[in-house]
Amino acid sequence: MHALSSLVVLGTCAVQTALGRPGAIPRSQRGGAITKRAVDSYIETETPIAWEKLLCNIGPDGCATSGVAAGAVIASPSKSDPDYWYTWTRDAGLVLTGIVDSLAHNYSASLQTNIQNYIIAQAKLQGVGNPSGGLSDGAGLGEPKFMVDLTEFTGDWGRPQRDGPPLRAIALIRYAKWLVANGYKDTAKEIVWPVVKNDLAYAAQYWNETGFDLWEEVPGSSFFTIASTHRALVEGAALAAQLDTECRACITVAPQVLCFLQTFWNPSGGYVVSNINGGEGRSGKDLNSILASIHTFDAAAGCDSVTFQPCSDKALANHKAYVDSFREIYGINSGIAKGKAVAVGRYSEDVYYNGNPWYLANFGAAEQLYDAIYVWKEQGSIEVTDLSLPFFQDLLQDISAGTYDSSSSKYQEILDAVSAYADGFIDVAAQYTPSDGSLAEQFERDSGNPISAVDLTWSYAAYLSATDRRAGIVPAGWSAENGKTLPDSCEALQVAGTYTQASPTAFPPNQTPNPSAETPDTPFPSTCADANEVYVTFKGKVTTQWGESVKVIGSTPELGSWDVKKAVPLSASAYTESNPLWKITVPMKAGQAVQYKFVRVNGDGKVQWESDPNRTFEVSASGAADGGCSSQTVEGTWR
Repeated sequence: MHALSSLVVLGTCAVQTALGRPGAIPRSQRGGAITKRAVDSYIETETPIAWEKLLCNIGPDGCATSGVAAGAVIASPSKSDPDYWYTWTRDAGLVLTGIVDSLAHNYSASLQTNIQNYIIAQAKLQGVGNPSGGLSDGAGLGEPKFMVDLTEFTGDWGRPQRDGPPLRAIALIRYAKWLVANGYKDTAKEIVWPVVKNDLAYAAQYWNETGFDLWEEVPGSSFFTIASTHRALVEGAALAAQLDTECRACITVAPQVLCFLQTFWNPSGGYVVSNINGGEGRSGKDLNSILASIHTFDAAAGCDSVTFQPCSDKALANHKAYVDSFREIYGINSGIAKGKAVAVGRYSEDVYYNGNPWYLANFGAAEQLYDAIYVWKEQGSIEVTDLSLPFFQDLLQDISAGTYDSSSSKYQEILDAVSAYADGFIDVAAQYTPSDGSLAEQFERDSGNPISAVDLTWSYAAYLSATDRRAGIVPAGWSAENGKTLPDSCEALQVAGTYTQASPTAFPPNQTPNPSAETPDTPFPSTCADANEVYVTFKGKVTTQWGESVKVIGSTPELGSWDVKKAVPLSASAYTESNPLWKITVPMKAGQAVQYKFVRVNGDGKVQWESDPNRTFEVSASGAADGGCSSQTVEGTWR
């Protein structure tokens, strides 16, 4: 239990100025017991500082947020070199997920107010037009960042950023589930769900579109984004069922997202290629994959490799490959042997600020291992496969592939070795934490001095998450067990969503923990049968130039009722020069007669309609007999 309650009551930015960091014994010479004591000391002093510094970066009352809108989470107070005086959808979602998880373990009315302010702010932000688009077709939800007063940012940037909506959905789903568990189901359904619903619709519609990577530097497909999207869709489907509604697109699309996630694995190298369909010139060994594992951690899923759980053989092999890629490139890692923690960063080819270790990277590397330890203890066994064996051999040279249960001495040896290794990553960050406990974005690769943005909110959130896991505090699961089944074949199914501006509103007062509330035992929705709805896939072969897009418009409300502003955008994810295919799947009312056309939209917004006559078809009259989703396909070539 961390000292959160007193921090919230005090509401100040006063922090302790002396850290109980280890003495002069070099890290490379420290044993496990010494490192553990050093990390214990660091955590005792750093935790209250991290909480205060994090809360200082949340508007409107944070001590570093003068002029910041209520509920907006600033990335950093830094306004120049670099300018991080913005609110990023991704960063804010990750920070708030951690805060909501903390609320479940240590309730604070002040912390709850921050969560509610955040939700109200996000309801507003979803409707803010921006360079990525607007809310009518969901495109604007992919905008990476906004001004601190919740207005659009119009400068040049890597956009869209498709991890923002699913990460925000995850944060809001977590709070909605807390509300339901404490007897406030109506609040979850009426206030939180409308915001979540938009983000889930975006995730189901745009997941297979390329966007910018986690670091906003290169376009392509990101492992972190796809993993986060899968989690959001699965957890969103479960929440919908609890709220007596449904997210059919979540149920239908999630397995296909998971199927695509498997394609990032490099079997010959034994690691995740974090960015594909772009990001050339990089090995793919990237913090992206470590963060994906820890932010989709669900203890109930055990060591499942399909969802890349932290203790899976793939995740452990990937951890080794990622860490080893930094051993030789940073001066501060000189002389540290394999099997010992080192400073780690985003990716070895990084040139931002000359490419340095990041505090949150070290905390993330530690957190994955703490997650693994938690599951191993829960299941009472550790499996070492041929794939994960090199990871374990770095820590215990005499280990071999096999399963070690809790009755064996080797089981405890493994736990001790992995625990000491994980503590080593915290110890590295401790060595380069200033005496006032502040955590910047990076620390310099040769000197270890803090560099780049000061008081990075994500750094504090990453520290708090890692140390919670070390203490055995883990969040509730996200139904990963129900969402880990792969389909028989992969399909790039993208379902067009409907988007509605959620009304920013006030939350009811006094919705405090209610131990007497009963959480309904709602089964996970396993089918999407609906006799009144059919999934219609539109396929149009339309040759386009760079910057042009294609939409489908028609006589029904689902196709915009001939209003071009409401036309449904098609995806070019399967487009090739020889097969210029655009497609999208649209849920439509069964049995209706439909007229439609394809339209081409130029880069300047000018719309070109294909020639007459209108295309026609009839939507199937009934749902699928097997309980699955009824579907049909209509297609044509531009004329």
